Amino acid sequence: MMKKIAVVTGASSGFGLLTSLELAKNGFHVIATMRNVEKQQVLLVEATARNVAEHIQVEQLDVTDEHSLQAFQSFLQTVDRVDVLVNNAGYAGGGCSEEVRVEEYRRQFETNVFGAISVTQLVLPYMRKRKSGKIINISSISGKVGFPGLSPYVSSKYALEGWSESLRLEVKPFGVDVVLVEPGSYDTNIWQTGQELLAENDYTHSPYRAQIEKIQTHINGEKDSLGNPTDIAKKIASIAVAKKTTLRYPIGKGVKFTIFMKSLLPWTWWERIVLKQFQKIK
Repeated sequence: MMKKIAVVTGASSGFGLLTSLELAKNGFHVIATMRNVEKQQVLLVEATARNVAEHIQVEQLDVTDEHSLQAFQSFLQTVDRVDVLVNNAGYAGGGCSEEVRVEEYRRQFETNVFGAISVTQLVLPYMRKRKSGKIINISSISGKVGFPGLSPYVSSKYALEGWSESLRLEVKPFGVDVVLVEPGSYDTNIWQTGQELLAENDYTHSPYRAQIEKIQTHINGEKDSLGNPTDIAKKIASIAVAKKTTLRYPIGKGVKFTIFMKSLLPWTWWERIVLKQFQKIK
């Protein structure tokens, strides 16, 4: 029997890198894709150390670039099957809505939403043909709970959640499962771009200056309590080999409780709690 094939986007670091290693460990041949293949060395060194290097194949893929997507489509014809797709490529943009340029919202959606849609459309025909497959979309607690100062990221994850829900209902009759993994705060570099966006803007005279400073303090203050990203990679690998799946997998410290409380409380209560938490930040 041919070895099962998993495609992972954004595999040069963070969840994507660790997931590629875990899937290889679980018997998959992993096509680890990344925008810049010059960054593959960290993945390959780790793969060698874990004796799974022979099961990992690095391919170039920029999920926002049409030419790159076309090249990857041609590559897929050479393997002729995909059993698991992990849509992981993404970043977290930050800033207050009034001051974030519309171009930045578009850039955020191009990667986090349209990138996932584009790669899925390339892979789905292979899964449909075999009447089996799993599409695992890496969402976030931010796809269920909005936070001030993170609206580019939050809105993209909400969009990913809605699209994934529709997609699961569409492809389930063809034997294909769609899954959302919803991590809380984990020790990866996903917030780096958002921090850079906050830093590149001059908020000296902004009416949101106090909020921005509290958001930065909040993000920096969480660093010591961030979860181990390996836990996410192991969860993804377990979903990849599971016989049955559900749509959503919230994971991380306080994530299930936060989502439950938001669904339970009236909005006025929830709003009061969130704003009060940020008022306490100094």
